[in-house]
Amino acid sequence: MNNYHIDTKCIQEGYQPKNGEARVVPIYQSTTYKYDSSEHVGKLFDLVEEGFFYTRLANPTVDYVEKKIAALEGGVGAMCTSSGQAASLIAVINICSAGDHLISAGTIYGGTFNLFAVTLKRMGIDVSFVDADASIEELQKEIKDNTKLIFAETIANPALAIADIEKLSTLAHNNGVPLIVDNTFATPINCRPIEFGADIVIHSTSKYMDGHAVALGGVIVDSGNFNWDNGKFPGLSTPDASYHGMVYTRDCGKTAFITKARVQLMRDLGSTPSPNNAFLLNIGLETLHLRMERHCSNALTVAKYLEKQDKISWVNYPGLENNKYYDLAQKYLPNGTCGVISFGIKGGREAAIKFMDSLKLAAIVVHVADARTGVLHPASTTHRQLTDQQLIDCGITPDLIRMSIGIENVDDIVADIEQSLEKL
Repeated sequence: MNNYHIDTKCIQEGYQPKNGEARVVPIYQSTTYKYDSSEHVGKLFDLVEEGFFYTRLANPTVDYVEKKIAALEGGVGAMCTSSGQAASLIAVINICSAGDHLISAGTIYGGTFNLFAVTLKRMGIDVSFVDADASIEELQKEIKDNTKLIFAETIANPALAIADIEKLSTLAHNNGVPLIVDNTFATPINCRPIEFGADIVIHSTSKYMDGHAVALGGVIVDSGNFNWDNGKFPGLSTPDASYHGMVYTRDCGKTAFITKARVQLMRDLGSTPSPNNAFLLNIGLETLHLRMERHCSNALTVAKYLEKQDKISWVNYPGLENNKYYDLAQKYLPNGTCGVISFGIKGGREAAIKFMDSLKLAAIVVHVADARTGVLHPASTTHRQLTDQQLIDCGITPDLIRMSIGIENVDDIVADIEQSLEKL
């Protein structure tokens, strides 16, 4: 890894063309790779030779992007997946199985909440949702003998709560378990959780990393810092009968976690990204540093505008000085948080819907964090599967509007909001 600034890494890391090769990352649109001997292929399966043998496990185009994201986050390795949900699932079940327990911040994305509360429960994995703002002493009470990890989002979607990563990593490490952080909203441009003690970082690359709403994807980044050989993780520290008796901690060293995720879980689950989607993701990554600066500056301008409007009951944006997470934002995200704002319209749900239906530039979309300004009512869409209490636990009220501020001219975004408010 070069000691370039992160802006340069967005462009230069991952793919290093040799003399006469394509300047831009090629799309290796192939499931299969040819070799001259069975012995060579056997060495690939034994992981003693580098190379590719089937795109479900690895592909050159995808590999270039994985290397770039690992460099951006400061990890020893990364694995791209077909979606952000796949990244969340694989990151957890790589170390949790039936009978295990994990702790998660309550203010997380609704899809992840449902994955943990319903699907993992069906798999026999117990989850405790906690107030991540509580003291480390209070959180310690939630730790059980079978707790295997702690999970949080750098910036919660859509509650915009900022995780105190150092506190959570201290709690995790005091109990011999890793901290997994979803860094989707912050991106490595604004926060690199590994530098604050996170052990595993995940993303929905469909959001800011892609930036154009063209390719689903996810990624898992391994810090290489956690000691998996502490007796709590036999799946990593004892022979894997399904993969030649490999002991990941012994045979793979710092890349034990990400290697197991690939050769065991990606092999069996097949949540593989397409080479074409990886190509599109790489194009997005090349401008990530530029776009995040614009997303954040636009969002702060819009948030300050909304604060002054009589028809707005409240505004939540961590970049505002009166926000409860402002100090944490300054600590972990001093260059900006994200482009997402949440706010409430006076008049509740009906007024919120009328406001959204009256917007002209901003579109109602079931997406967030791309170049175009979009708006959504989470309680009736992305989080509608949750109970009223679960909505409250996630930081969602009936009047909450989530607005993802794009990179258009901010005056046009404000004018669109203004004309819509006038119709209320």
